[in-house]
Amino acid sequence: MAKPSDVQQGALTALLGLGNHSTRKSHYPELTLRLGELETERNRYKWLFENAVHGIFQASLHQGLRAANPALARMLGYRDEREVLSLLDDLASTLFIGGDAEMNAIAQVLQREQSLQGYETRLRRQDGSYVDVLMNLLLKPDEDGLFEGFVADITERKLAQQRLQELNDQLELRVAARTDELLEANRNLQQQITQREQIEHDLREARDAAESANRSKDKYLAAASHDLLQPLNAARLLISTLRERTLPTAEQTLVERTHQALEGAEDLLTDLLDIAKLDRASIEPDIELYRLEEILAPLVSEFEPVAAAAGLTLRAHIAHLAVRTDLRLLTRILRNFLSNACRYTEHGGILLAARKRGESLRIEVWDTGRGIAEDRLDSIFLEFNQLDVGRAADRKGVGLGLAIVERIGRILGCAIHVRSQPGRGSVFSIDVPLSADMPVPIKVVAQQLPGAGNPLPGRRLLVLDNETNILESMAALLEQWGCEVLTATDQAGCYSVLQDRAPELILFDFHLDHGVLGCEVVANIRVHFGLEIPCVMITADRTDLCRRSLQKLGAPLLNKPVKPGKLRAVVSQLLG
Repeated sequence: MAKPSDVQQGALTALLGLGNHSTRKSHYPELTLRLGELETERNRYKWLFENAVHGIFQASLHQGLRAANPALARMLGYRDEREVLSLLDDLASTLFIGGDAEMNAIAQVLQREQSLQGYETRLRRQDGSYVDVLMNLLLKPDEDGLFEGFVADITERKLAQQRLQELNDQLELRVAARTDELLEANRNLQQQITQREQIEHDLREARDAAESANRSKDKYLAAASHDLLQPLNAARLLISTLRERTLPTAEQTLVERTHQALEGAEDLLTDLLDIAKLDRASIEPDIELYRLEEILAPLVSEFEPVAAAAGLTLRAHIAHLAVRTDLRLLTRILRNFLSNACRYTEHGGILLAARKRGESLRIEVWDTGRGIAEDRLDSIFLEFNQLDVGRAADRKGVGLGLAIVERIGRILGCAIHVRSQPGRGSVFSIDVPLSADMPVPIKVVAQQLPGAGNPLPGRRLLVLDNETNILESMAALLEQWGCEVLTATDQAGCYSVLQDRAPELILFDFHLDHGVLGCEVVANIRVHFGLEIPCVMITADRTDLCRRSLQKLGAPLLNKPVKPGKLRAVVSQLLG
């Protein structure tokens, strides 16, 4: 540690009058200790000044720099602080980018406020470039124009801000491109729909309603979900009725082609509505506790005939377990897995199973289809992306199914997995939280067991819908299954056709005329007959209001356009 020099000691001794030996002997040790402390403090501040991370300087408003530390020299591109002091004698012309105007503005603030805090500017480097800095300046009192500055290099922060702005600009361009794609998809959808001669009049009205509501995306989607799905549902029911009849070969071929066209239009419309709703982030999961069989058994019942029609076998292994999830959203994911498995599997079978993985349950759908190349596994979850299925006639939809799955998985907080081997098959799966609690069993739509018989012939059913074409189509299909069908468009019509004799089952729509809800009419009919009559809601409404009303009524839900196979399975279960 440095000590005061002999000259300093002599000066102090003379100044204090400590010249004689006895005085030095009595006072010198204390004075030496004090001088040592002062020297130590001086060295400490000197070390901080020279090794500070930020630049520090002392300057005059009129005569340039007087002192600078090494950090400032490095910041400005000089070899050392001595070179800075020798070259920067005029701050306005050699240091501040703003020149005299900036220097004058700084001087005015310092003279008025005595300090300038958080001042962002640019300083000129030795090579002519500049550096972005944040400065705090303090004017020393009682010294003409002398001020001290503390300088921090904020170049990286400025670059980060610039990069963030560039990313924001890119995001705006992507949003605009995405909007253009959706508008183009809507236009293509409208062109396809207008080609369906059987529902041309109804589709024209729905298209006009959609165009008038296009000013608001939410209004457009609400109109599309009702006005487009209603006529498609009526046409689907009529075509299903014809498919179950014995027709000449030529007519049967036309019916099958019409059925396939309607099925493609339904899937396309449903996917577009779902993807738009998911993009708006307007879906909140309704997490409840469910038995695994309550989730998987209805899917087995729905897809067993689909697989059989494709020449495939569908097997299911359902364990006695419970999970916490949103039943509607999880079913949407699994239905997509099973639909793709049936679509892309030409021979063999499909397996629906589940297995524990830690605190989660992995629900899997296995198939023996063509498989997917490893370099395409990530891209299959992108919008408008489809696997190569060969002929254009074999392709369905626009490739939104797995994009919907990926978004729903994010909403549920559940991981989606896929693994595949080309030529051997694929496995799609989702991890769902397990629960140690087992809920009380509720009525589920289970698959019909062989030899259980057909419970439909002769059963008395009431169909309630405000659309007469829906009523006619539904009545034709149910009567072909052997049911006695009564139809009505409102509550008064229900009492009129029932003639004080309760139906065995009610199939009803959610929205009726004049703002009346089908749930209210069904509740009134139950009270009127004093019976908990089984019922099924068939609606195009996918809102939370509809779901809450349905939970109070304790009825299963089928979304329009309803699939005849699923309708028959639900009705058979409730009547059986």
